Amino acid sequence: MSHQNRQWQVFLFLILNFRLFNCGQIRYSIPEEMNTGSPVGNFADDLGLELTRLRVGRARIVTEENIQYIDLKTDKGILVVNERIDREGLCGEISPCSFSLEIILENPLELHHVTIEILDVNDHTPTFQKKEIKLEISESAAIGSRFLLGSAEDPDVGVNALQNYILYPTENFILKQHSRPDGVKYAEMVLQKPLDREEHPHLSLTLTAVDGGNPQRSGTVIIDVTVLDANDNAPVFNQTAYKATVMENAPKGTHITTVNATDADSGSNGLILYSFANLKGNIAEMFYLDVNTGAISVAGEIDFEKTKKCEISIEAKDQGGLGDSSKVIVEVIDVNDNSPVINIMSFSSSIPEDSPIGTTIAILNAKDLDSGENGRVSCAISQNSDFIMKSSLLNYYTLVTDARLDRESLSEYQITITATDSGSPRLSSAKTLSLKVSDVNDNAPVFDKSFYSTSVMENNSPGLSIFTVSATDSDWNQNARVSYMMEETNIRGAPVSAYISINSETGVLYAVRSFDYEDIKSIRIQVKAQDGGSPPLHSNATVNIVIQDQNDNAPQVLYPVQTGGSLVAEMVPRSADVGYLVTKVVAVDVDSGQNAWLSYKLLKTTERGLFDVGLQNGEIRTVRQVSDKDPVKQKLTVVVEDNGHPSRSATVSVNVVVADSFPEVLSEFTDFTHDVDYNDNLTFYLVLALAVVSFLFISSLIIMISVKIYRWRKSRLYYQANLPVIPYYPPQYADAGGTGTLQHMYNYEVCMTTDSRRSDCKFVRPSSQSVLMVDRSVMDESGSPEKVRKFYVLSNLTVHVGVLLTSVNEGCCWLRSGAPERNAAAPPILRLCSNQSEAKERLEKTQNVAAFES
Repeated sequence: MSHQNRQWQVFLFLILNFRLFNCGQIRYSIPEEMNTGSPVGNFADDLGLELTRLRVGRARIVTEENIQYIDLKTDKGILVVNERIDREGLCGEISPCSFSLEIILENPLELHHVTIEILDVNDHTPTFQKKEIKLEISESAAIGSRFLLGSAEDPDVGVNALQNYILYPTENFILKQHSRPDGVKYAEMVLQKPLDREEHPHLSLTLTAVDGGNPQRSGTVIIDVTVLDANDNAPVFNQTAYKATVMENAPKGTHITTVNATDADSGSNGLILYSFANLKGNIAEMFYLDVNTGAISVAGEIDFEKTKKCEISIEAKDQGGLGDSSKVIVEVIDVNDNSPVINIMSFSSSIPEDSPIGTTIAILNAKDLDSGENGRVSCAISQNSDFIMKSSLLNYYTLVTDARLDRESLSEYQITITATDSGSPRLSSAKTLSLKVSDVNDNAPVFDKSFYSTSVMENNSPGLSIFTVSATDSDWNQNARVSYMMEETNIRGAPVSAYISINSETGVLYAVRSFDYEDIKSIRIQVKAQDGGSPPLHSNATVNIVIQDQNDNAPQVLYPVQTGGSLVAEMVPRSADVGYLVTKVVAVDVDSGQNAWLSYKLLKTTERGLFDVGLQNGEIRTVRQVSDKDPVKQKLTVVVEDNGHPSRSATVSVNVVVADSFPEVLSEFTDFTHDVDYNDNLTFYLVLALAVVSFLFISSLIIMISVKIYRWRKSRLYYQANLPVIPYYPPQYADAGGTGTLQHMYNYEVCMTTDSRRSDCKFVRPSSQSVLMVDRSVMDESGSPEKVRKFYVLSNLTVHVGVLLTSVNEGCCWLRSGAPERNAAAPPILRLCSNQSEAKERLEKTQNVAAFES
C-alpha cells in the first residue's frame, strides 16, 4: 500500500507541474570550429515568442556543462556561439555529436529545450604514432614474409576519417590493408623479392595515410629497413703485427695503440669482439684492451726496470665464433723516475776532535735503477767545508775530514750527502749523517780576568767569604771540571794558607784569620784553576786583597813622654814674646786615611789665656806676654783626636815652668813631683777598692805590698843587667805606609842609661827645641846638684856646650846641651853614665862624637 501511495503522489506532482509549465523543444545543427559570436538560430521566431516576452520573462540559458558554448541574445531573440566548439574534443569518436540546453522564462514560467548538433569538419590530418618505423630483416628472410606496419589515427569521422594507405617504393615489398572489428584500418608489408645486405644494407620506404575529406588530408611515416646479415664472413686483421711504444709510469688510461679487424658481415654477424690470448706474467695487469674497439691502453704501472718489451697476442671474433689473431709488440721507454739510492757501508758516529785531516768517516754506495744518463750518479756534500767526498771505485765514495775539528766550536755535525743523477729533469736523494766530535783536553781553564782586586775590612771574623774567582773550560765533561787551589807562597814568613783558604769547587776565597791593617795592608795570592783532564791543564790568576782600615787604634803620644818616676817640664822665660814656641805635642795614629788625621785641642790649663795649641801641628805657643802674676808652675792638658767614625782620642799633660834662671826652676821641681801620679795601676786598684769598700780592703793592702816588691825587684834586675841602649822609638822613624801622621824622616835624640836603678826614657823630642829634664836621683835632699862639669859634645853635626850634672851615689849624669850664648832654644839633654869611657861608647853607638872636659 505504501508503494502505491508513493506512485500516486508522483503522478499528481507531474500533473500539477505540467499545468504550471508551458514546454517547447527545438533542434539546431552547426559545424564545429565556428567563430565566437556566429549565429546558431533565431530562437524567438522558431518558438513564436515576442522579444518583449524574452525581456520581461528574463530569458536565460541553463546548462549542466561547465563550459557554456551557446549564448542567448534577448534583444534579438537569437542564439550565438559563445565558445569555440571542437567536435573531437566534445564527443570524440561518437557520431552524431550533440549537446542540449534549456531556456527558462518567468511570469509565467516557461521551459524550452534546445538540442545543438555539431557537424564534423575535416580539420585533422591522419598521423602515425611514430615518425619512423625501424625494421630489421635478415637477408635470408623468405619471400611472402609479412611485416606489420600499424595504423594511422584520424579523429575526424565519416568521409573525413582515414580511408587508404600508399607504400613507395615497391621494389622488394607490396602493401596490403586490413580493417579491425572496430573499423580501424591498418597496413602490412609483404616481401616479394629476396634481400641482399652486402648490396643494400639499408632500405628506406614511405607509408602514406589519406582521408576522404575535401580537401583531402594525408600523413606519412618513414620505414627504415635494416637488412640483417647472415654470418657468412670471418673477421680479418689489417696487420699481422702491431708495434707501439709507451713511456714507463704512464698514467692509467694512456692510449698505446688500436688493433683493427674487419668482417664483411654486418649486424650481430659482423660484430667483432677483441680479447687477449695466451697472456704471460702480469701483462693483463699492465694493459687494458677494449673488447669492442680494439684500443689498447695502460691499465696499471709500467716499470722499465722490470719490463722493457711486451708481446701481446690479440684475437678478434664475431658473434658466430669466426675469428682471426694478431700480436702487438710494446716497447717500454725509460723515464728518469728513480732517484739515486744511498747505502751506508760503514760509518763512525763519533770522532775525536784531534783527528788528523783525511780521517775516514764513512764509506757509502750510490745507485740508480734507471739506465743510461738517467742512471749516472754523482755524490756531493752540501754546505759543509770540513769534509769532502772521494771516489776510487764506480759508485763507491769515501767521506773524509778536510779540516781540523774543534769540539768547542762545533760539537756535532749534520752532514748531508746528496746523490744526483744525470737525467732530465735531474733527480736526487739525500741522507744526513749525524757525527759527534768527542772532546780532547786541549783547552786550559780560563779566568775571566788575569788580575782580581778586592778588599776586606780589618777585624773581620774568621771564615768570612772574601771573593769568588771563576774560570771556565770550553772542554766537556771531566775535561771541563775545574778545581781551584792556591800557589804555595809565604806572607810575612807564614804560608798563605794561614791567611786565606779557597773552596776547590766554587772558587770562593775565605779569610782564615782576622786581619789587622796595622799589621798587614794587602795580601797577594796566586790562584790556579786546573781541569780534570789527563794530563790536566791549568791557568793562573792573581788576586790582590786589600785590607781596609778601621778606626780601631787611638792616637799615641810620642812627646812629651808621660812617666811616673821623673818629671819633664818645659821652661818658658818670663821675657818670652807672644807666639813663643813652648813645646810641640807629637802624636801618631797607626791607622790610615782620615782615621789617622789628628787634631789637637787644649782641654785644661792652670792659667787661662796664656797658652794655646795648634789644631793641626800640636805646637803649644804663648798667646800673651808672661806677667809676674802668672804662677811659675803651669800644667796643660792636651787632647789628641783622630778623624775616624767614631773618633778616638788620647790625652797628654804638659808641665811648663815660667822662670828665667835654672836655680829658680829647681826650686819648683819638688812641687811638680808631688803632682805626678806615682802609680796609675795603684789608683785603679784604689778606685776599685772604694767601690767594694770592706770586702776588698785587705786585698788592696796585699796588692800595694805586692806592687812595691815587684818594683823593687824590677829595679834590681835593671841595675844588675848590662843591657845595650834600647830607644823608646827608633831614630829616623818613618811611617811605613806613608799614610800615618809622621813625616817620612824625623830625627830624635835619645837619652838612656843601663846602670841606673830607674831605666826610663827621659825624653824623646825633635832636636830643635829646648827641654829641661830633672831626675831626683841627681839631686840631694835639698834639690841642688852636687857637682857640675863642663864638656863639649858633637851631636847632629853641631858643636854645643853642655853642663854635666852628676851624682856620686847614683852614678848617672845629665847633659843639658846649649850654646855659649845661652840660646833660648837650646838642644835637648842627654843622659850619660858617670864612667866617661862607657858614656863615650854609648854616644858612639848613637853615631854621635863627644869630647869631654874634666
